[in-house]
Amino acid sequence: MDGGTKICIADIDTPETHPPRCAREARLGQAATPKMHPLLNAGPFTPTPIKRDVDRYGRKLRIVERGGESLGAVLVRHGLARRYGGGKRPPWCGWA
Repeated sequence: MDGGTKICIADIDTPETHPPRCAREARLGQAATPKMHPLLNAGPFTPTPIKRDVDRYGRKLRIVERGGESLGAVLVRHGLARRYGGGKRPPWCGWA
């Protein structure tokens, strides 16, 4: 991917940060972002395409992997994201 391509990590659902819908979503989003940045910056990764190429915002939908592991799965393990396989996403506010 070139430096100007925006990617949406396709295998996870993360809390919104702009704007969050409740304090819990804001807190989780503020924790997820600094957790993902070092994962992405730790070295080369593979952006693996999925069946759908782009989302409604024009971002490339990709599963981001390094060494065969989804970087999104790391956020899921830390409780900062949920696995996502398509369809309607439940809200973060009130979700346990």
